[in-house]
Amino acid sequence: MFPEFEVVPAVDMQDGEVVQLVQGERGTEKTYGDPVEAARRWVDAGAETLHLVDLDGAFEGERKNAPAVDAVLDAVDVPLQLGGGIRTADDARDLLDRGVDRVILGTAAVENPDIVAELAEDYPDGVMVSLDAKDGEVVVSGWTEGTGLDPAEAAARYEELGAAAILFTDVDVEGQLEGVHLETTSAVVDAVDIPVVASGGVASLDDVRALREAGAAATVVGTALYEGRFTLEEAMEA
Repeated sequence: MFPEFEVVPAVDMQDGEVVQLVQGERGTEKTYGDPVEAARRWVDAGAETLHLVDLDGAFEGERKNAPAVDAVLDAVDVPLQLGGGIRTADDARDLLDRGVDRVILGTAAVENPDIVAELAEDYPDGVMVSLDAKDGEVVVSGWTEGTGLDPAEAAARYEELGAAAILFTDVDVEGQLEGVHLETTSAVVDAVDIPVVASGGVASLDDVRALREAGAAATVVGTALYEGRFTLEEAMEA
């Protein structure tokens, strides 16, 4: 997984469309069209992995964009990581058996850490735990509820339980195109030996380089790519 640093385009879905939110807040979204068209566009541009999120699922706990996810699965032939509304081990197994390469567990992993160990037994490379931090605290349920957990401490805990990777999102800078904050990301990277995929705030090629130098295995980029701040090809070269 991520033998070299990767730039992973985000395909975040709400009501069947690609959207990007500012700081994870509903009502701030800007839409960018059809998920399949977006997925094909990024793969054609050289993406080696795609990051899919069912935002309705993240907020409401039900995978309302499942048809769009299925369409993307059928349309592209690169590894896919999927999060949003995956609340049970059965949900995760179903997705992994249908061709999703990694399921991203956020709320489910916080509420029931044993789900990580349970799934890792059968899918050792299939579980990515999402740690989303706001004001230095892990938040869940679509970034709406605090947990009191420190991101670095939580990352180490999930590594012990068998997580194959950590997805760390800095909600404080998510979608704002104002640059990354490296302090918490670096702390999470230093706390574990498994890959850490960084997300949130990437606005320039310098941000991509900074995350790579901080030790992240990859970075998920959404708004900056959709708004044309740089191309995927430029980011990959950086």
